[in-house]
Amino acid sequence: MNKKYIVRLTEEERAQLSELVNKGQAAAYKIKHANVLLKVDANGPDWNDVQAAEAFSCAPRTVSSLRERCVEHGLEAALERKKQARPSREPILDGEQEARLIQLACSEPPAGRARWTLRLLAAELVTLEVVESISAPTVMRALKKTNSSRISVPVG
Repeated sequence: MNKKYIVRLTEEERAQLSELVNKGQAAAYKIKHANVLLKVDANGPDWNDVQAAEAFSCAPRTVSSLRERCVEHGLEAALERKKQARPSREPILDGEQEARLIQLACSEPPAGRARWTLRLLAAELVTLEVVESISAPTVMRALKKTNSSRISVPVG
């Protein structure tokens, strides 16, 4: 199998990785990454991806990703976990919508109600077409981030 990314460590990098492994005072994934990089080094043992994956209990894809990150972005990037390019899930409320929610929560409650409830706020946001749909827990999390209190009388 032809390797696309060939890791060639310098003496300093090899010493740095060996110290990290021998010291054992780092996150487990960092130590595993350091071990893998030491074994796949073309100037050292030069193991293939499958050998390294079996030896360190990981997938061969993990080893090839480590090789790629080391060659493309350097040793430090290979030791760290891969950063997410974007959040897993886009936030439901952006800043403008959140401001509209807070404005609504601080306004007078609907006729016949003493105060706004989370469900009422969620329903009102949908009615006003601020959002397409939203749940009461999402409204609660958004309001929890602010310092404003919707309770007029202290509880307790």
